[in-house]
Amino acid sequence: MSDVFLLSIIQGVTEFLPVSSSSHTILISNLFNFNVYDLLLDVSLHIGSFLAITFYFRSEIINFSKNKRIFFLILLSSLPILVLGFILSKFRTEDYLRTIEIIGWTTILFGILLFISDKFPQKKNINTNLKMFDVLIIGLMHSVALIPGVSRSGIAITASRFLGYSRLESTKISFLLSIPTLLMVTAYGLYKISFENQFSLDNLNIQSIILSFLFSYLTIKYFLIFIKKFSLNIFVLYRLVIGSIIIFYVYF
Repeated sequence: MSDVFLLSIIQGVTEFLPVSSSSHTILISNLFNFNVYDLLLDVSLHIGSFLAITFYFRSEIINFSKNKRIFFLILLSSLPILVLGFILSKFRTEDYLRTIEIIGWTTILFGILLFISDKFPQKKNINTNLKMFDVLIIGLMHSVALIPGVSRSGIAITASRFLGYSRLESTKISFLLSIPTLLMVTAYGLYKISFENQFSLDNLNIQSIILSFLFSYLTIKYFLIFIKKFSLNIFVLYRLVIGSIIIFYVYF
């Protein structure tokens, strides 16, 4: 139970912050030698995050007719990561990317990019400025997050800030973009589980869904409050410190 609790915190908190949930999950699982972490638990954790983000933005989703242009553009922006993710999974390329060394370098590199992007002007907002060109750029950069350490949330915020969207609007784009992405990640995971006849939902997985939902929802709520008042520097610093520790561990 303690393993699931810790992994649920990691998934719930890091999925929506610009710090990479996959890298933290990999690192913590290796560090503490967790033996409960498998595909079904991974899917359960993502289900919790997906339910949290859809619940938080339930008003926007329910009022789809008023927001259908934005939702169409967000869906379009999610296509590159879904297509590339399917290709990488087909050839099992992602297995070669899940190394601690790669996580260390990507954590540092994309932390620096996040810092640079946060210096750009904050002029644009979703309702009036989100265009086809913007979502294609954001979508292409978002697909890079298939590499552990990049962060889906982080790269979406970085791309949006480079394009001139405010911190708050960039975060909203990132959150909305996570809805179709998490849906497809969860659906594909469930497909693999059913294909391999491994589906067996027990109390451990139910607990992970509930805990992941709780921590994800709280993170979404309070990160949106935080980003209205502060810059992204604290996350940049965190990434640089963690990445440097990982690189030192790998090479020294």
